[in-house]
Amino acid sequence: MNSFTYYSPTRVHFGPKTTDQVGQYIRESGGTSVLVLYGGGSAVKSGTLKRVTDSLAAAGLSYVCEGGVQPNPRLAFAQGLVDRYQGKGIDFLLAVGGGSVLDTMKAVSHGLTCGSPVWDFYEGKRTVTAALPMASVLTIAAAGSETSDSSVLTNEAIGVKRGVNTPFNRPLFAVMDPELTYTLPPYQTACGVTDIMMHTLDRYFSDHDDDYLTDAIAHALLRDVMDAGLLAMAEPDNYSARSEIMWCGSLSHNDLTGLGHTKDFSVHQLGHELSARFDLAHGASLSIMWPVWARYVAGTNPARFAGLGRAVLNITEADDATAAQLTISGFEGYWQRLGMPVCFSQAKEVGVQEDSVLQALALGCSRQNTRKVGVFRPIDTADMLELYRAANH
Repeated sequence: MNSFTYYSPTRVHFGPKTTDQVGQYIRESGGTSVLVLYGGGSAVKSGTLKRVTDSLAAAGLSYVCEGGVQPNPRLAFAQGLVDRYQGKGIDFLLAVGGGSVLDTMKAVSHGLTCGSPVWDFYEGKRTVTAALPMASVLTIAAAGSETSDSSVLTNEAIGVKRGVNTPFNRPLFAVMDPELTYTLPPYQTACGVTDIMMHTLDRYFSDHDDDYLTDAIAHALLRDVMDAGLLAMAEPDNYSARSEIMWCGSLSHNDLTGLGHTKDFSVHQLGHELSARFDLAHGASLSIMWPVWARYVAGTNPARFAGLGRAVLNITEADDATAAQLTISGFEGYWQRLGMPVCFSQAKEVGVQEDSVLQALALGCSRQNTRKVGVFRPIDTADMLELYRAANH
């Protein structure tokens, strides 16, 4: 087992009806004036937002609600909230939604505590040094942001997506009621399962492979979320399936499945360029880029891919090189069963692109040829271009 530091302080309130206790949980955490963030109309139509505000009122808390967070959350929206509520006495932030709402909440926390402009933190020009207390009522199991140290934001003015990782991003608590995910559209469920899988896969392919317990946890999580994903697609109100997906989402991105590993996250970086340019769903960007990345780098350590396939997909092929290719095809086939795209032409937002666009994507991912990404096999601008070309069919 390699050295690591593990820090996961978020308290989890998991199960049916926990949403109705959120006011009590915030009161116990010292909050008195709450800014509630949510996305589109589903939080209102489903009654979830009213349950939340009723709970806040019952706990004697003051609150204000702000909706309109979009997928691939936007800088302008987050900065606007910072400008609006700076100095207004907000002492607690609550996200009602999925990863985009949570990421926006974290960006708002940066701005309210450390000052504007928010984008400075995502460009690495300034460091986050404080945070308002934060929590979430999770309605989409996917990003794992409810327990993670990460936040991702899109600067729509320049078409760039960036992330910031800091312990100050970790919420105080997460309310996780799987019943709130029953009404998700199938595509959102599929995107969520894909994102959960990728948070573990991008940790699994590291620069070393001798953390056996970590690997066993990763194998179990992948098997579980894949089985539960198919069941939830067939039976949307199956509590067992929804609860497994939701808990897998948190464990996949709170670092548990990568302890002792150096994170790779090449596929996330490649996918961020697609989301920033085409407003493609995050999960779809990952299902497109992982198979081409995996085939491109498999020769670096085919045994690593083979071991994954044998543990998760029941592959019995003895030859590592052949088993590695079967593993890649197996994951690709799984995403196709979920209805996820695995190439550009299958994503209506992207379609087949001119080579000049692919070159721009590669330069964006490498930040104008100033960095490589990944540790399993570091990739540069030329590699990135080949990967985008491989996905462009």
